[in-house]
Amino acid sequence: MTKFLPFLLLAAASSPVLAQPPETVTSIVRTADLDLSSATGQRLLDKRLNQAINEVCGTASPADLAGQNKVRDCRKDAHNRFGAQRDQRIAAASTSPILVASR
Repeated sequence: MTKFLPFLLLAAASSPVLAQPPETVTSIVRTADLDLSSATGQRLLDKRLNQAINEVCGTASPADLAGQNKVRDCRKDAHNRFGAQRDQRIAAASTSPILVASR
């Protein structure tokens, strides 16, 4: 039985299933419980966004420089893509009146 194990591992490694593109990983960031008009709510939103981005982009081994670069690029891209949504949510939550004055 142990003589066939290396052949089974080789057959599994060359399987077309492993050649498929990776799955898309998603994470939902809930905001309904946050007061986005406050600094505390905005900090909590940023913390949740960072956690979700880290979860979605994953990690790479310290020895895998190419993997570390991919993770870094993924995180940078995610911050750029979701920064506008973050700002829109905060702007929509702001109920503070705007003071307009004239002399």
